[in-house]
Amino acid sequence: MTTDRDGDGVRCMLMRGGTSKGAYFLAGDLPADPAARDDLLLRIMGSPDPRQIDGIGGAHPLTSKVAVVGPSDDPGMDVDYLFLQVGVDQAFVTDKQNCGNILAGVGPFAVERGLVSVPATDTEAVVRIRLVNTGGTAVASFPVEHGRPVYRGRRAISGVPGTAAEIRLDFQGTAGSTCGRLLPTGAIVDRFAGLEVTCVDNGMPVVVVRATDLGVTGHETVEELEGNADLRATVEKLRLEAGAAMGLGDVGQATIPKMTLVSPPVAGGTLCTRSFIPHRVHDAIGVLGAVSVATAALLPGTPAADVAEWSGPGTTVVVEHPTGTFDVVVELDRSGPEPQVTRAGIVRTARKLFDGEVFPRPGDG
Repeated sequence: MTTDRDGDGVRCMLMRGGTSKGAYFLAGDLPADPAARDDLLLRIMGSPDPRQIDGIGGAHPLTSKVAVVGPSDDPGMDVDYLFLQVGVDQAFVTDKQNCGNILAGVGPFAVERGLVSVPATDTEAVVRIRLVNTGGTAVASFPVEHGRPVYRGRRAISGVPGTAAEIRLDFQGTAGSTCGRLLPTGAIVDRFAGLEVTCVDNGMPVVVVRATDLGVTGHETVEELEGNADLRATVEKLRLEAGAAMGLGDVGQATIPKMTLVSPPVAGGTLCTRSFIPHRVHDAIGVLGAVSVATAALLPGTPAADVAEWSGPGTTVVVEHPTGTFDVVVELDRSGPEPQVTRAGIVRTARKLFDGEVFPRPGDG
């Protein structure tokens, strides 16, 4: 672990995970004390500063992310993964949510760092990951050669140029992972700030609302939505009310719940989305946010189900977003008083960008 003296570097791997980008660290390479760790990460990422010019952050929440990975003592798990969202122009680090995009890089990172050993003759690695933030688990499957991850491949995902190797992620125990139940309020439909919404937590707490109820089509660009001050104020008012009802308390300074505007599809998908995360608009949609929205689409009577268009039977929900589509497989058991998630899975890609040492901005001391 670094002593954080002036000139000391910290071992770090920068990876693209899905449509996000983050710094990946071994848990043992960071301070054990959370306050010291967070201070170090702020200085590594260059926060607080809108450009993060004195650090490696990318001046956007989607590129100011951190994965902390270490061996797991949980039976049946290979590694523990702690996700940390680092503020850009504000000095905060939060562990109150998962990130499924950054999760896509955790399996390959674990193999790269020797946390998981893969026989040289194997062509696929399977890494079982405990999601420290919420206690759920994920199983990552991806190609390997000679015991090392393979990043090249033919899989394309919306929002990322080119192609890369396919990484399959199957989630377990994500339902209610933050709020305690799949439908945090106990209702399929609620009304907050005068608007009809569905609150769902299948790995990420999300509030789903019809775009037209907010006076927009839901097909606007990211820039148009972010430039609509009245819309942003209404979305935040709705988020504050819904967050309290979801058992999250005062979410004024929190990054959850996410807010997703839904509308009919325009590109052959199941439904179209625009997601506030929570104050910026996502260029795509978060992995676990997409899982939660897809879950809502499968529940009759929700705003998501009302706008959904199905091309045929099945449980694959094609979620349209500003830069393309995202396929999510969700299976629900609705035989009981509340729906139960029996399966949730997605496909992502990831790529190692650099590996070495990162040098934090010197501390005040």
